[in-house]
Amino acid sequence: MKEILIKSNEEISTQIIIQGGLTGGLNNYIDDLQNSKKFFLITNTKIAKLYKNLIYKFANDRIFIVKDGEKYKNFKTFEKILNFLLSKKIERSNTIVALGGGVVGDLAGFAASTVLRGVNLIQIPTTLLAMCDSSVGGKTGINSNYGKNLIGTFYNASKVLIDTDFINTLSDYEYKCGLGEAIKYAFIEKSCKNSEYYDLIEYFTRNQRDDVKYDIANTIEKCLKLKANVVMLDRKEGGLRKILNFGHTYAHPIETLSNYRKISHGEAVAYGMRFASKLSKDTGLIDEEYYKKIIFLLDKFELATGKIKYKPDEIIDLMSQDKKVQKNKINLLLPTAPAVVGLFDNINRPSLEASML
Repeated sequence: MKEILIKSNEEISTQIIIQGGLTGGLNNYIDDLQNSKKFFLITNTKIAKLYKNLIYKFANDRIFIVKDGEKYKNFKTFEKILNFLLSKKIERSNTIVALGGGVVGDLAGFAASTVLRGVNLIQIPTTLLAMCDSSVGGKTGINSNYGKNLIGTFYNASKVLIDTDFINTLSDYEYKCGLGEAIKYAFIEKSCKNSEYYDLIEYFTRNQRDDVKYDIANTIEKCLKLKANVVMLDRKEGGLRKILNFGHTYAHPIETLSNYRKISHGEAVAYGMRFASKLSKDTGLIDEEYYKKIIFLLDKFELATGKIKYKPDEIIDLMSQDKKVQKNKINLLLPTAPAVVGLFDNINRPSLEASML
């Protein structure tokens, strides 16, 4: 078993536990789970079918099942969840358990942070992407017509229980998309303050996809230790935490243009890292050698290898609505050296367009 603790001065700290088979003995990790009146479970249709034995640990009348897919992370679903919780007379002493990927985690987290002005939250991520990234750090939210994750809160889970056995049920595409977020940490690692250096670029260069899968608990632990140190220094993304968004300023518009259906978050982030790296190379921030190393890793793990159908103008217009825009300037995280990124707000439109061609 691996354990990480994210300490917070403002609210409850987060205990992260990583272990295969963990959910088989869920009672050992969630206090008083037998008292079903204290827990509400939010999951999705896919998980409900795959893990009936796990679902049945919770009272039937306290389970809310969301339709599977990013397109359902919206106002309508959020309202349904709140109405369900209130109709069941949720109390502040109750706990909401999120069982699923990033969509379920974001929706359940947002609900937990707002209903009764906040109830306890436990995250049980079921996708590699959620295990490596989205289940940790307290970001919650929903999508709108204006873009991805523009409405939400910062609200930490008290526990994040990561059962690596869930990875065995992922499709090849889902696994690859999760690797997109994991590999992101290789390109920002040296920018993560107060963190041990793992040389993830060398690790991913040396290992094949199956090797990484075999070693997945260690890979997740390294990613989350890097994220934990960043989050403890900057919980609400006032500065340092922005480095975790490498690739995302391109990615969110791509997801919005696809109507959250045709491209996953992990794949969109991989496209974003490709484009940001090309921009860095073209503007002289990184040399050709490091640029080729980034592209080699993305190609090796078959991440965002095709061409997207959306026009650069469409993507840039949506970038201007990103929550990280300041003084009407698009803020972009760009590689500046191996495993180092920096924030730039002075990139002109022609350079942005060229990075996507």
